[in-house]
Amino acid sequence: MILRGGTSKGAYFLAEDLPSDPGRRDALLLSIMGSPDPRQIDGMGGAHPLTSKIAIVSKSQRPDCDVDFLFGQVVVDKPKVDVTPNCGNILAGIGPFAIERGLVPVRGPVTRVRVHTVNTGTIAELSVQTPDGRVAYGGDARIDGVPGTAAPIAVEFLDAAGSVCGSLLPTGNAVDRVAGIDATLIDNGMPVVVLEAAAVGRTGYELRDVLDKDTELKARLEEIRLEAGRLMGLGDVSSKVVPKMALVAPPAAGGHVCTRSFIPHECHASIGVFAAVTVATACVLPGSPAARVAKIPPGREKTLSVEHPTGEFSVVIEVGGTEDSPVVEKAGLLRTARLLFEGHAFAHEALAEALDAGRDAA
Repeated sequence: MILRGGTSKGAYFLAEDLPSDPGRRDALLLSIMGSPDPRQIDGMGGAHPLTSKIAIVSKSQRPDCDVDFLFGQVVVDKPKVDVTPNCGNILAGIGPFAIERGLVPVRGPVTRVRVHTVNTGTIAELSVQTPDGRVAYGGDARIDGVPGTAAPIAVEFLDAAGSVCGSLLPTGNAVDRVAGIDATLIDNGMPVVVLEAAAVGRTGYELRDVLDKDTELKARLEEIRLEAGRLMGLGDVSSKVVPKMALVAPPAAGGHVCTRSFIPHECHASIGVFAAVTVATACVLPGSPAARVAKIPPGREKTLSVEHPTGEFSVVIEVGGTEDSPVVEKAGLLRTARLLFEGHAFAHEALAEALDAGRDAA
């Protein structure tokens, strides 16, 4: 199936339909998606990181979850499927897919699907609208970056902190000096380097296309990212899609913080789900670059509007601890998803024959 999940689009597979060997699996996925090729003209990919994504789903091996979800970022112009990060947008489509494929039964007007993300160990609970015994895709929910409206999917993250790096703040600091810049190295579902746009000579309000063509800025951000990756325990990240980079500035459109994010070498048209959650978390850390520019609402439960190039992204966080040492105890948000296509995808003939021969031999 091909589904739009949040502001991304991907191909969703049952794990049992793919080779179990990771190398053979990835070769098949690269062939199906058309990588490596900047246009992905000979495959199903959309020639952009946001539309070159994979979800592999199966019944969960955990007694406390319904399904296991392995996310794959298929690199457009390189023969690589990166299963290091998670993707909260593609995650939004896992509930509908699991119900459509019979992995999870309908449980009433709203069906809750508990998802274990294999990449990071994160657990999320998705609330999918299922009136009349089937998934409803139409509705009144609107998210910036997607035209029109759709049925809401509430996503609650149960244990996202340190999903890749092992702890919320891998260095133990709310602020680190990285390549001469103050930054927060943080992982609340996605490893992200958060820094003030002004620190790299930008306003943080530039149009996405302007930033995407700013080669000087990209080179500077990559310098920071490479050093940050080592500090975060990720090693050499030159060929990895994490950490992401997020520039923050004071809100400009009635929200709580303004962002421009890079994924990591292209400027995002909006902002990823886990990146938004992670940036929102950084906003409540005293002394952090994000806290310096953000306008934080009072109260234990806070809805933070994260502004991005095409609108805003609302993140709900519940903050405990103390004023000096806050603890984000819960994070959630609203996404939508839509089933676009169901059918058969074909790999290159020679590869398909080789995979079939290997399967027969096994």
